[in-house]
Formats: sequence, structure tokens, C-alpha cells
Amino acid sequence: MDNSRLLAILAAFAASAIYGVNHTLAKGLMPLYIEPFGFILLRVSGAAILFWIISLFAPKEKIATSDWPRILGCAIFGMVINMLFFFKGLSLSTPINSSVIITLSPVMVLILASILIKERITLLKTLGIIIGMAGALVLVLFSSGENFNAPNVPLGNVLFIVNAFSYGLYLILVKPLTKKYHAITLMKWLFFIAIFINLPVTYNEFVAVEWASLPFDAIWKMGFVVLGTTFMTYLLNIYALKQLSASTISAFIYLQPLIAITFAISVGADKLTWTKGVAAALVFIGVYMVSIKKTKIKTN
Repeated sequence: MDNSRLLAILAAFAASAIYGVNHTLAKGLMPLYIEPFGFILLRVSGAAILFWIISLFAPKEKIATSDWPRILGCAIFGMVINMLFFFKGLSLSTPINSSVIITLSPVMVLILASILIKERITLLKTLGIIIGMAGALVLVLFSSGENFNAPNVPLGNVLFIVNAFSYGLYLILVKPLTKKYHAITLMKWLFFIAIFINLPVTYNEFVAVEWASLPFDAIWKMGFVVLGTTFMTYLLNIYALKQLSASTISAFIYLQPLIAITFAISVGADKLTWTKGVAAALVFIGVYMVSIKKTKIKTN
């Protein structure tokens, strides 16, 4: 495995690790300190500011006129529908349910990629998807229930499914753009556009937040969601997409339930069992299988 591919895999892993922690941290903030839609305006505006600041030190690039429709589509599916539906779903359902349902995303990506961009679905990649899904499902289905506020679990779960579909479509749409433009260029425009599309839906909940009276615990968690879950994860995934396929990136979603459980264990909220150990092994095997790049054997 060459260094650039290894770095891409590490970037995808890091993004999934941040997402895994986010399930617990973000859920704890809603709706006590901020409503889900208000949280999205904080995310996209905060990330946009960060990306425009670092773009001052990145290569200057002009977006081709023909690429703007695709960029608009990426913003809609990656920074609007994806975010709004996930956070609203998280406020209605539970982190454990979100962990189960987001494992549908790689399957959606494989199907969409085969239809839209004719990406070949290999037997190894298919087996990796199945094994990874099996591990993720074992991990979350055999975990103990969590006492989170979940006022409408069925609706929340439906929103998670829409979120998984939207994120999968975003990965496929943005893939060609990663070959033409620097990651910073893409992110600064995608998040800038997303602010204005999200604004009508998110403004009221955003201004309803009592910013002056927020405790430090809420402030640092909001900061983590903006800097880590939004800024860093999107940057890491765009970098990874330069070397890995959309279906390979999406398979790293299987790591999120594993990381979420590991995080819970580290803070004393859960215990490690043999079931979780087996599930963890399946997850890692599945992700490894989909990340292997097939090479041709040279003959004399």
C-alpha cells in the first residue's frame, strides 16, 4: 500500500472517529441548550468562516462555470439535507438507532455509484460491506439501551435513512470535483452556499439560543461539533476521496458505532463484552476488505 493511499485511509478513519464521539456529545446538547436546526446554522456558518480563513493560505482557484450546478448539488445533499435530517433525527430518536441506520449508507453508495458513475462493484468489496454491516449491527443490537430523551423514535429513524441516502449521494457527486480542485476551495464554497440554503429553516432556532448564559460544558461541546464534526471531518473526507472511491469512504461509517461504544466505555458509561469484541473484529475486517485496492500482476 503506497503512502498516499495509507494517508487517505487514516484520514477516513479519523473522520469516522470524530463522528463516533459526536453521536453522544451532540445528543447531550439538544434540546436543552440548542435545537437541532439552530445547531446546523452554527455548524455551517462556523465551518464556512474557518474554511475561508485557511483559504487565504491555500492555492487560489477559479471554479469552472460548468461545475457550479454540481457544487450546488453537493451543498444541498452534503451540508443541508444530510445535516438537517441527521440532527433532527438525533433529537427525536437515540444515538444507538442512528448507529444502526447509518450503516445503510455504504449499501446506498454502492448502488448509486454503480448506476450514476458506473463504479464496478467487486466481489471483495461486496463481501466487505456485508461483513462490516454484520459487525456494526451486532455491536449496536446487542448493546444495552440508553436512557436518552427520544420523543418520536419512528420519525427519527426515518430521518436517519434520508440522511444516509443524502450523504451517500453527496460522496458520489463530490468525487469528480476532488480531482479538479483543492479540498479547501471546495469546502469554502460548499459551506458558504449551505449557509444561505439553510438560513430560512434554521434562523429562528439559532436566535432562540441564550448564548450569554451557556455553561462552559455546552460551549466546548458546540466547539467540538463545529471544529471537529464539521470542519475537520469534511476536510478529511475530501482529502481521502482523492485516493479512495466513494463506496470505500462510506464503508468507514461502520467504525462509528464501534468508536461510539469505545468512547462510552472510556467514560465509564458501558462495559466491554465478548460480543462487542467479535463485532469490533468484523467491523475492522469489513473496512479492510473494501479499502484494498486491486492491483494487476505484471508478467514478463
